[in-house]
Amino acid sequence: MHRRLIVPGALGAAVLMLAIPASAAGHSPGAPGIGDPYYPAYGNGGYDVSHYDLRLTYQPATDRLEGTATLLARTTQDLSRFNLDFLLDVGEVRVDGVPAAFATSGEHELEITPRTPLAKDTPVTVVVRYSGVPSSKKAYGFTSWHRTPDGGVGANEPEAAWWWFPSNDHPLDKATFDVSVQVPDGTQVISNGTLQSTSSRLGWTRWNWRSDKPQATYLATLAIGRFDLTTGTTESGVPVVNAYSKDLGAHAGAARASVERTGEVADWLAGYFGPYPYNALGGYVPNTTTGYALETQTRPFYSPRQFANGSNVSVVVHELAHQWYGDLVSVRGWRDIWINEGFARYAQWLWSEHEGEGTAQELADHTYAVHPADDPFWTVRPGDPGPDDQFHTAVYDRGALAVQALRNAIGDADFFTVLKGWPARYAHGNASVADFRRYAEEVSGKPLAALFDTWLYEPSKPAASAARSASVASAATVEPASWRKIAATNGVHAR
Repeated sequence: MHRRLIVPGALGAAVLMLAIPASAAGHSPGAPGIGDPYYPAYGNGGYDVSHYDLRLTYQPATDRLEGTATLLARTTQDLSRFNLDFLLDVGEVRVDGVPAAFATSGEHELEITPRTPLAKDTPVTVVVRYSGVPSSKKAYGFTSWHRTPDGGVGANEPEAAWWWFPSNDHPLDKATFDVSVQVPDGTQVISNGTLQSTSSRLGWTRWNWRSDKPQATYLATLAIGRFDLTTGTTESGVPVVNAYSKDLGAHAGAARASVERTGEVADWLAGYFGPYPYNALGGYVPNTTTGYALETQTRPFYSPRQFANGSNVSVVVHELAHQWYGDLVSVRGWRDIWINEGFARYAQWLWSEHEGEGTAQELADHTYAVHPADDPFWTVRPGDPGPDDQFHTAVYDRGALAVQALRNAIGDADFFTVLKGWPARYAHGNASVADFRRYAEEVSGKPLAALFDTWLYEPSKPAASAARSASVASAATVEPASWRKIAATNGVHAR
């Protein structure tokens, strides 16, 4: 609640000067957005979070969530005020142990004013106590909290955190996570990373999960309901936890037949992308009505509809490929989404080749040939598609076609060096399409600006001459056996 004091003349100026603590001189509010042109209000300026500790209680019958979030951060400027991205009802905020003033603004902003301004480059601890019914909250006309018959799920891209924890919600600010959730006995809690412990008391069970590598906030997930859990270990020694809603109905068998191959797929992908980068692995399939899947770090989310036509290992390949391309190396800005989706789709093409259902080259040829020049498909620029087309099919398919064009231009030896070297170069950080082009030029020794412009940025179908230069067939082709399977995963991230 803001109150404006109006005092006339010089006396008013003197009173206001006396009201401002000397320590506040030079301090200013952190920006309400991190600076991403696609989503100007997402994320915040003035600080960087290193760790989230979330201690929650959830009642499935009412969808009521209560929690205390502790954020460990460091200021990046002299701060008089800063924002968090959040939607639930806040009861108290403390900054470095001292109660702080707070107010809401915009669609999803929580404005926090510490009692004492914060100096640049100092550690700060923020505690937020909150409660609410996530499924009752919307921002910009939508929700990222999925109510299920036995609980709820927080999962979406590019935003999901606001519905269950306060955050600096942009991939530029990665952090580690501890997620501890108390639920009624008989209910399970799924989150990222490793399950540290469970304990029961007086009819409640507390589940404690830890994600100990830097993680973007949209990659943090929470699923609460009645699940069957399976556990195992990959051939390379990574523990696997998968979870399936107990009421998946006809989709149950196909979901298990797909997700239970997670360890096998991750080990196979490591041959292309380098060692699996985390100490936990798995996937979960809750009983949601949404249709998409999401690469939530270490434990991807899959909707039951992904398995409506039978087993779908290809979508598992897609989401696990993101553990390197999207999670380990995240976008610098959301315009760089091609690095995530083009390479995850290309991993599906490599899997098709592995399964003998069509080579990556055949899939590239067919992608080019099947879309005529007047198809709106070609007006989407994967290298900078715009927020409305961020998850357009062209970002996936034209994006993967661009990857094959790059492969043909620099040769297999350099191409596969790039595939492995890129995640290592920017591990646990962020990078742009321009960074990727420079890295590919560094490895190959070839100028690639024209190729990238043609396949990623021109809002039209590359000419037949460009296709020939990239060794892509321009004539009609035989449809690869995997084509329809892969097409069935289109829109895996559509909201």
